[in-house]
Parts: sequence; C-alpha cells; structure tokens
Amino acid sequence: MVSGIGVDLCRIERIRKALTSRHFRDEVFSPEEISYCESKGSRRYESYAGAFAAREAFVKASGASLMAVMFGRNFAVIHTEGVPSIRLKGDLVIPSAKIFVSITHEKDYALAFVVIDKKEGEL
Repeated sequence: MVSGIGVDLCRIERIRKALTSRHFRDEVFSPEEISYCESKGSRRYESYAGAFAAREAFVKASGASLMAVMFGRNFAVIHTEGVPSIRLKGDLVIPSAKIFVSITHEKDYALAFVVIDKKEGEL
C-alpha cells in the first residue's frame, strides 16, 4: 500500500554554485554519494542535483524532518548497477517499507520522484 509520494525539481546550477563550498558538499552528501558523483566527471553536478532532489522528495513522501534528511548521516542515494536507491539509517528507517526512487536530468534541471510502499496495517 502506497503510504507516501514525493517529487522535487532542482536547478543544477544552484547545486553547482553551492558545491563551491566543500563544507556544503561534506555536510549534505554521504561519502558514497560524493564518490559516485565525482566519478561522473563534467556531469557530476547533475548527479549531485539528483541526489539533492531525492532528499527533498523523500521528505515530502515520508514527512521526515528536512534537517534530519539534509544534514544527518542517515540518508544516502546509492547506485547498484546504475539503479538508484535510498539507504536509510537511524531515525529515518521506516520498518516494513519499500522505498522507490527515480532520478532524471534534463538540461538545467534534475528531478527525483520517491514512493514509499508499506504493508497494510503498518501505517
């Protein structure tokens, strides 16, 4: 049973400018996310913007605190064989839930869509 959906659109240039601060990068993104994004070379900003949008979309889908998702170490977008997924730890874990994420980039924008699916009776 779908218990939450969220979507977010992020301007890539906004994230590129924010990333001029290593502090921003290191506070918001996990080491795995940084490694993945940096491996993309000149397209790294698209990947950072997609991961940032996924955070906002997750907040909308779950009702979690924006601060906990953005600045905690309990959220990460990971990629397995090119497929993105969300890894949660600590207070952000949603028992018995499947979390689906889709991320796309087009010209100046990155978009993420998150769906949270829980077993009925566990809402």
